[in-house]
Amino acid sequence: MIEELLPVGVAAVEAFEDRDDAALFPEEEALLARAVDKRRREFTTVRACARDALASLGFPAAPLLPGERGAPGWPRGAVGSMTHCAGYRAAAVARASDVATVGIDAEPHDALPDGVLESIALPEERVRLKNLAVGDPDVCWDRLLFSAKESVYKAWFPLTRRWLGFEEADIAIDPERRTFSARLLVEGPVADGRRLDGFEGRWIVGNGIVATVIAVPKGGDGTAPGRYGT
Repeated sequence: MIEELLPVGVAAVEAFEDRDDAALFPEEEALLARAVDKRRREFTTVRACARDALASLGFPAAPLLPGERGAPGWPRGAVGSMTHCAGYRAAAVARASDVATVGIDAEPHDALPDGVLESIALPEERVRLKNLAVGDPDVCWDRLLFSAKESVYKAWFPLTRRWLGFEEADIAIDPERRTFSARLLVEGPVADGRRLDGFEGRWIVGNGIVATVIAVPKGGDGTAPGRYGT
């Protein structure tokens, strides 16, 4: 599912059920000493997805430990992103020589809980969502916006090591092309010697999930989605 959204050079592995065969490194096990079963299963499966994706690019298996603000630590020479929600786990990775940053997110395809949209959406974004709902009421556009903002943050943070609030990116969703544009309302990060003022992403809805991705190729300006596979 998520692989359809990613450009050539980014490897993705996903799971719709938790993997009983997945093993953790001792350093990872130590982080789960007090974890409930749900946390253990999602943590383990998403890392199994990530290690499989890394292996497809030639990276050896290694512990994938949460770092600053929970961002996953990747092997030297790799960039990537993980996501998990009810019924879905996924990881996307690339060689740092090919891709500057990756951000992925998946959410249940349901309306956001009451009060959440007001806390994450700008007034102009809420207007756009109403117009989108008129055109296609079957898509949970509010949840899609939330997912897109999560992907923006996951792409932003490895480049800046700084927080980005929901109100600091203005997102416009294209329902025809199934893309979204994120305009940063603060100074953008530097990637590959270029200052980015936004990100371009893609989205998909299926299997009860809404998923969004951003991948900035090296030499890209952050607004071009790159070469996509079929």
